[in-house]
Amino acid sequence: MFQFKQFSVEQDRCAMKIGTDGVLLGAWTPIGDNPFSILDIGTGTGIVALMLAQRSSAEQIDALEIDDDAYEQATDNFENSPWNDRLFCFHAALDEFVEEPEDEYDLIVSNPPFYSEDYKSSNEQRDLARFQDAMPFEDLLEATALLLSKNGILSVIIPYKEESTFLALSAAYALFPLKITRVKGTPTSEIKRSLLAFSRNALPDGRQETPNFATDELIIETARHIYTSEYIELTKEFYLKM
Repeated sequence: MFQFKQFSVEQDRCAMKIGTDGVLLGAWTPIGDNPFSILDIGTGTGIVALMLAQRSSAEQIDALEIDDDAYEQATDNFENSPWNDRLFCFHAALDEFVEEPEDEYDLIVSNPPFYSEDYKSSNEQRDLARFQDAMPFEDLLEATALLLSKNGILSVIIPYKEESTFLALSAAYALFPLKITRVKGTPTSEIKRSLLAFSRNALPDGRQETPNFATDELIIETARHIYTSEYIELTKEFYLKM
């Protein structure tokens, strides 16, 4: 069990355990527009949806998970949380879910599974499964274009090396960056992740062209377990020891 300040997460049935990526996305995602409805695509343990339930007053927080065990685990984690009346997990693939969309969402979040050399292990079967499970960015963006409300926001975390590809694809779906935060483990390490937020509305007058958007950098640690003030500020409402 992973214990946070206001909720706990069981993860024994999930192949993908709780990691920094999910916590970053849950803590960083913009909620200034007070979303009524949220969709977490590929929820895994449910960590991002749970964090957004804590941070927001959204009345409808849906999650989507294709894996049987992860779906059951996320459902249990939702039911055992303080916000079980607002959280619901669908057991379906993304393409099934968008075939008959019942709702639009003010906020869509995803920590999409991706295949990266960072994760190569000695277990070829697990590596292959991860590669096959990886969600193509096009699928995610196509679904977002269908499901996102007019003034809604898409928020994702992806490998930094995929950022330019994702930005080009998002523009093809008329989704434009609002904010980008690039994440480094330490001051001297390479940028590993990009946190990206998008909206349909590029400019106040409705013209769809890429405006200037905010970019910044987040460093997690200065040394092993010595966290930066920025990372502490971002995650202190969740981690017990922050």
